[in-house]
Amino acid sequence: MNKPLLLLIFIIGHYSLAAQKFDKLALTPPMGWNSWNTFETDINEQLVKDIADAFVSYGLKDAGYEYIVLDDGWMARERDEAGNLVADPVKFPGGMKALADYIHARGLKFGLYNCAGSKTCAGYPGSRGHEYQDARTYASWDVDYLKYDWCNTARLNAEGAYMTMRDALHKAGRPVVFSICEWGDNQSWLWGKDIGHLWRVTGDISNCWDCEIGHGSWSSLGVWRIINLRKGIRQYSGPGHWNDYDMMEVGNGMTDAEDRSHFAMWCMLASPLVMGNDLRTAAAETVKTLTNKEVIAVNQDPLGVQGFRYTDADGLEVWAKPLDNGEWAMAFVNMNDEPYELDLDWKKQDISDGLNGRRLEAGKKDYHIRSLFGHKDMGTTGQPLRAVVGVHDVLMIRLK
Repeated sequence: MNKPLLLLIFIIGHYSLAAQKFDKLALTPPMGWNSWNTFETDINEQLVKDIADAFVSYGLKDAGYEYIVLDDGWMARERDEAGNLVADPVKFPGGMKALADYIHARGLKFGLYNCAGSKTCAGYPGSRGHEYQDARTYASWDVDYLKYDWCNTARLNAEGAYMTMRDALHKAGRPVVFSICEWGDNQSWLWGKDIGHLWRVTGDISNCWDCEIGHGSWSSLGVWRIINLRKGIRQYSGPGHWNDYDMMEVGNGMTDAEDRSHFAMWCMLASPLVMGNDLRTAAAETVKTLTNKEVIAVNQDPLGVQGFRYTDADGLEVWAKPLDNGEWAMAFVNMNDEPYELDLDWKKQDISDGLNGRRLEAGKKDYHIRSLFGHKDMGTTGQPLRAVVGVHDVLMIRLK
């Protein structure tokens, strides 16, 4: 083989290695907390330490949550003389490396935010033109997770911009979960698998059941507007590459029933479970919902299949999700303003997932039924499923 051809093979091989995201990360949807929903840019060092402590004291770490992510507003308004990002010295006097050490000492992981544009959405320094420099900075601070937004991007190509930061993170050498956040405007599910570990498929969420709140040129959406926004994207989700339906609003003002339904649906959708509430003052019922290990197990199922809507007749949303070992999860969400009396004859149901070749064969064999919020067994599919589902509440079950 001649030398020019050998050189070409070496260059192609070297480039392909450099052009990969970190493998074997986020094999199940990431679980953690993000500061934006509650605090926006009003964040500081003590808040983050308190949140890390709450992860441990409230059992959130034990339930599987691990990432603490600072969103927009953590940095100073200007870079230093060398062009490096620096933490806001008033908000974070100890600096980011010390804060990462505090979080890591509790067995948790540390995440930061930046933006592909010249400025972040709140007007702080973006990464455009500084991608490799910023990636080295994150590595020096022991950052484990990067949420990368899409404001002030002018004429940038989204796929190319996210590839650049992916390559920069890889070059810096520290494994980082890369969260693409271009809101689905550029159909990131079509190209995100080889670039990031998760990608936002919607604009910002709002703490309401089914609403849209205008902000001039854009709108934030309630839980069910978020769920209904995208069609036909579940095939793009799986281990290491997830459709991200945004941070959760559990504990941020909806009813306890709506919080349960919201949490159940994020688990059914295999969306990352990123809390967005103030954990320091979280109500007992909120913590109970967020730490429900039986529900979380549906989200973290190793098969990694995103659930689907089976039916929505009579104001009852029925969703199904194939699980590992031939098991299934189902969620019955009452959209009505009065309790719903559920009476389901399993023998008359044909529940199948053509995308993954899975079928719930309740007409041929009996499945044991487990109520995941009730933490109790409910018989088998040999008998009709009868239950009363409260207003905007959910009956979530596991079939095996």
